[in-house]
Amino acid sequence: MSSTDSHLHLAAALDGTGWHPASWREPVSRPRELFTAGYWADLVAEAERGLLDFVTIEDGLGPQSTHRFEPDDRTDQVRGRLDAVLIASRVAPLTRHIGLVPTVVATHTEPFHISKAIATLDYVSTGRAGLRVQISARPDEAAHFGRRTVPRIDTWDSPAAQETLTDLFDEAADHVEVVRRLWDSWEDDAEIRDVATGRFIDRDKLHYIDFQGRFFSVKGPSITPRPPQGQPPVTALAHGTVPYRLVARQADIGYVTPHDAAQARAIVAEIRAEQQAAGRAGEPLHVFADLVVFLDDSRAQAEARRDRLDTLAGQTYTSDARIVTGTAAHLADVIEELAGEGITGFRLRPAVVGHDLPRIGRDLVPELQRRGRFRDTYDASTLRGLLGLARPANRYAQAVA
Repeated sequence: MSSTDSHLHLAAALDGTGWHPASWREPVSRPRELFTAGYWADLVAEAERGLLDFVTIEDGLGPQSTHRFEPDDRTDQVRGRLDAVLIASRVAPLTRHIGLVPTVVATHTEPFHISKAIATLDYVSTGRAGLRVQISARPDEAAHFGRRTVPRIDTWDSPAAQETLTDLFDEAADHVEVVRRLWDSWEDDAEIRDVATGRFIDRDKLHYIDFQGRFFSVKGPSITPRPPQGQPPVTALAHGTVPYRLVARQADIGYVTPHDAAQARAIVAEIRAEQQAAGRAGEPLHVFADLVVFLDDSRAQAEARRDRLDTLAGQTYTSDARIVTGTAAHLADVIEELAGEGITGFRLRPAVVGHDLPRIGRDLVPELQRRGRFRDTYDASTLRGLLGLARPANRYAQAVA
């Protein structure tokens, strides 16, 4: 096999029964089990058998909707979710290698709570936790909490909408900064646990973070010791310049949605420029391309399945991400084309999770291995290790030193 430098990273984005709105109507989809622990354990186990680096788990603070910024009244599509962090914590002890990256909404969730939850997940999974941060721009979700209002957005490109979104992404960047500082607020050897002397903790190795910003004022320290990875990887989905800045400032992985090689090249260049502007030019930052996948033995079979699902849904399926309909070899060709433009990994969205997730592990992964583009086994014990990210030093221990 070729050098590990040529290996790509693969993740699966898990959302209900799949990313096609009619996916729940397929025989393999198990809709009656969707809100059971066993359903999610089976999905993650399938992804782990396929050697994927990690799974992301979708979440939100309002019901799924066909509208971007408000709920809808559809009754023929999956509505409702389990809490993504709790799903990850439930399945963590049942897995051994795969990373677990739940989604959290920074807009209405306190960073102190998130830092503690993800640190706990990192302990439960023995170093395989990550975090996918997203914003909420829906007024109905803000109304669940009653602490703030979010102005209604009717069109994405209006000046008022851009101002609102810029504020929300700036808040998310501060949110992640607080979370990261809280993870470092305990030094690695703060716990003494000396029964003879009665000292469990070295108080000098716990640190106030004293964060003061536009959106948060947080004293710290955390109540949870520093996670096994030190800093669990932070990830975010980005579609334009404003979210690209969030990725460049605070993320270890940015998910982007190029539809061709030229667009991938332009996106990667913009993120790298923003990364340099943020003073992180020397730090590793993965750029993953999101792809929706319909995988079958032939392109005709995949297209027929997609057409059948569209008929059930009553409309043609569209996505922010590129949709790949065909065989594993065709998908591997697309992956290699985009990788040539600086994409370092791929987050695959199974159209029907019960059908396409197994196809990723059983068809796509062997195809990429034959091409020397994917590893043959799990070669690290932590998610940071799988991603080629070193365990970072504690910023407060360095400051004391």
